[in-house]
Amino acid sequence: MLIQIVCVFLYILAAGWVGSRLFHHQGPNPKLMAIPAFLALTAHLYLLFEGMIQGEGTNMSIMNVASLIAWLVTFTMTLASFSFATAILMPVVFGFAALIVLLSAVIPDVHMMQIALKPALIIHITLALLAYGCLSIAVLYAVQLAYINSRLKHKKMSLMHSSLPPLMTVETIFFKLLITGTVLLTLSLLSGFVFLDNMLGTEQAHKTILSVIAWLVFCITAMGHQKWGWRGRPVITATFIGAFLLTLAYFGSRFVRDVLLG
Repeated sequence: MLIQIVCVFLYILAAGWVGSRLFHHQGPNPKLMAIPAFLALTAHLYLLFEGMIQGEGTNMSIMNVASLIAWLVTFTMTLASFSFATAILMPVVFGFAALIVLLSAVIPDVHMMQIALKPALIIHITLALLAYGCLSIAVLYAVQLAYINSRLKHKKMSLMHSSLPPLMTVETIFFKLLITGTVLLTLSLLSGFVFLDNMLGTEQAHKTILSVIAWLVFCITAMGHQKWGWRGRPVITATFIGAFLLTLAYFGSRFVRDVLLG
């Protein structure tokens, strides 16, 4: 419990430091932000290993899976902050990671799986986690893209201008993430249909159907951009819809079954 408290405190410290520097004319310094951020990520990784790797198998509970995705997103965005202007997103990223760690402490949950004995299942789960993590980061960039578009539209770029990257840079990164995440989601679904027997079973059918619908949304959005130059609000809205459907697929039923009913 002490490590969880320290981890949450470090995430909040990193979020508060970035937030306090957003209005500074020089913007946040990624090197200083990295100190509490990487300490929090280290503590978070320790908690993940302690919570997931157990003698009788792997605890793939809903909170452990959410915590793992939060760690992947936070780690990636922290590294990206050294090369790209992501300061406006970091308080949200750190705050979400802190919330997940806190919820993991107060909502104990167990869902043991013998994934070490099933290489095909490991491949499927790994692809699914990478796809969700990549598309989650794409959503964060979509939020930033929508914000910059709004500021440009209303000609209010003076506020926090030093912390905002150029519109085209954000848009380029966003579409690369969207396409990469869609490819990973495609591979995840294919691996599920090839290696697993219950993708359309009673307990998995709704998850599979929602994942396929989300995949269609992402595919159409990415194809529309590549072929017809789609961009702006329609693309951002479609990305939010796809991410919402994918979240329902990954966590919706398990949250109701394991947390609310359990």
